[in-house]
Amino acid sequence: MRPSHLLLSGVTLASVAMAAALGAESGAIAKNASPIYGVTIPEGYRQWELIAPALEAEPLNELRAVLGNAVAIEAYRGATLPFPDGTILAKLAWKHVQSPEFEPASVPGAATTVQIMVKDSVKYAETGGWGFGRFVGGKPVDEAQHQTCFACHEARVKGHDFVFTRFAP
Repeated sequence: MRPSHLLLSGVTLASVAMAAALGAESGAIAKNASPIYGVTIPEGYRQWELIAPALEAEPLNELRAVLGNAVAIEAYRGATLPFPDGTILAKLAWKHVQSPEFEPASVPGAATTVQIMVKDSVKYAETGGWGFGRFVGGKPVDEAQHQTCFACHEARVKGHDFVFTRFAP
């Protein structure tokens, strides 16, 4: 395959993933889209590559994993900031539980949330180019919780294109 075909394939895949994450269904907002941003949980996100694990201390007490689509992984590997349009990040979280077999170890407990960030600098220009989705049991949480997303990112990680997670190679 010629390099130009590879580039076109990558752009096409990024567009398809982005459309899925944005909830594009014939131009309508998807049924399970996040309020404010219209972000949905992308198909196949659990097969994306790991960007980094995380441990959230009290009060949440969660184990987390941040995954990224191909556009995100390429940006992280290339240390590209700002992240390009089409970047999608998925944060999965579970309750942090002590292993019953080996006391010093932790295991995931009950799933708590899936959080999605989608980069579209035109659509989400007012929020640093990012759209946000927070889901519990596959359903978006209320609008009040989504209103806090950008404010927290803006206050703490504006200099890293509003993204907390660093790559764990």
